[in-house]
Amino acid sequence: MEVWRCVQQCGACCHLDPADRPELGEYLSPEELDRYLSMVGEEGWCIHYDRSSRECSIYEDRPRFCRVRSDTFESMFGVSPQDFNDFAIDCCRQQITGVYGSLSPEMDRYNIGVTGNG
Repeated sequence: MEVWRCVQQCGACCHLDPADRPELGEYLSPEELDRYLSMVGEEGWCIHYDRSSRECSIYEDRPRFCRVRSDTFESMFGVSPQDFNDFAIDCCRQQITGVYGSLSPEMDRYNIGVTGNG
């Protein structure tokens, strides 16, 4: 069984390009949308994402929309707690594919991470 987890040194979710997420206004409040857009930097990457270390500089204080948690996904996307695990895994795989490619080292690390083999 696969279990969702964040994999270090990925950062695919930190690629915030609004062109890739046309539905932002459907699940972010106007204030959150303003904050989201203010965080988009060079080439669509979050201004708080350090691309050399591949880490978030505000991780502990990151906004709600950056948190992959059951309660967040329920309130933002209407995903039930029972469906959270599979939904989050699918989201990560889609984002990693879009940012790095389906055959990338990031995808390999993610697949190993969610299966617990590694």
